Amino acid sequence: MTHSSDWTDDRTDTAIPRRTAARTAKLASLPLGIAGRAVGGWGKRLTGQSAKDVNATLSAKAAEQLFEVLGTLKGGAMKFGQALSVFEAAVPDEMAEPYREALTKLQAAAPPMPVRQTHRVLAEQLGRSWRQRFAEFSDQPSAAASIGQVHRAVWHDGREVAVKVQYPGADEALRSDLRQLQRFSRLFQALVPGTEVKPLLAELANRMNEELDYRAEAENQRAFAKAFAGDEQVLVPRVVASAPRVVITEWISGTPLADIIRDGDTATRDEAGRLLAEFHYSSPVRARMLHSDPHPGNFMLTDDGKLGVVDFGAVANLPNGIPRHLGEMTRLALDGRSDELIKLLREVGFIRAETELSADHVLAYLEPFTEPLLTERFHFTRRWMQEQAGRVGDIRSQDFRTGRSLNLPPEYLLIHRVTAGTTGILCQLDAEIPARKIVERWQPGFTD
Repeated sequence: MTHSSDWTDDRTDTAIPRRTAARTAKLASLPLGIAGRAVGGWGKRLTGQSAKDVNATLSAKAAEQLFEVLGTLKGGAMKFGQALSVFEAAVPDEMAEPYREALTKLQAAAPPMPVRQTHRVLAEQLGRSWRQRFAEFSDQPSAAASIGQVHRAVWHDGREVAVKVQYPGADEALRSDLRQLQRFSRLFQALVPGTEVKPLLAELANRMNEELDYRAEAENQRAFAKAFAGDEQVLVPRVVASAPRVVITEWISGTPLADIIRDGDTATRDEAGRLLAEFHYSSPVRARMLHSDPHPGNFMLTDDGKLGVVDFGAVANLPNGIPRHLGEMTRLALDGRSDELIKLLREVGFIRAETELSADHVLAYLEPFTEPLLTERFHFTRRWMQEQAGRVGDIRSQDFRTGRSLNLPPEYLLIHRVTAGTTGILCQLDAEIPARKIVERWQPGFTD
């Protein structure tokens, strides 16, 4: 387990380099450990064990090692692990359990920083008299995540609040981790089928400064809270105060989606999935933004049946909402109008001018993705997610070749990843929801 001293800022010139070296060593252990297991697996094959059984064991052990390392490091390593966590549903059944256990740990609390360090950050950010702002303040954090931890408190006016405090050295940890992780992107790609790991890491690196600035996060949350104020289905806590490394919001309670995924009954799973889909598709229309950190730790089901949403450090700004071309493409694919579809894909840059693609191949590639919209209700399952991941990841298939020939314009990258992540959570929930009705209501271009 990583000790909180990994994050101690002792104000010396050598503190950060020492911590960075330790983090780098942990991440560098990943390919060596996995290679060692591969050699051991070769030996087991010589003793008569089947290749399938050996490969399943190797994959499970590699997954355990990968997420054990990511989970014990904060910063970019944990952020990357959380981003991967929503794709757990795509992992084949024979290795899903170790993935599931390790990923659950990534969504839970990490080791906290020392109390004195927390107090120092609060004094730096809120002033020496920071205690006077609170009627009560709990030194024991109630939650911890990749770059900060959350304390429960009572504001001076009596409101219960969540106080999110950024770890000292979070910026260096993020930079160091993401540099290292990018070196191993091919390894992660093999372990987590159905995901595009390299673009995901590049996106996390590009958005790093936004994640570190809690003032920007506070502004994002204010916009969402305003857009969903008084909503009967979604609850976004209001911001009370903010500083570059501290943000204070109203406290909300509920059952985390991770708990519902693990223990929820069918009706609760379905309702949580419906609310999540409503929030995802309606946000670009209502808030002109998209919550871009979809993992179960950021959502909860409140006691009065609303979807509670937290952590707005990563958002996609969409001043014009979701591009209506996406709705038009979905509609054409759903209707099987392949020639019109490929023409539109060329016009908006999904197919480059020099690329030759069969209209029928493109339609065949997209058809399974529109399957949730064919019926009044669709049951999102792990098996369905695994089928999609296997289909597009099989290098021998036409779908793989078609997918590699398509181009995803930069403005669609984040929208695509967040939608895929949300779909991953729906499959983890095993939720049956009225997906078509939700898309018809909120997706421009789908019906008009």
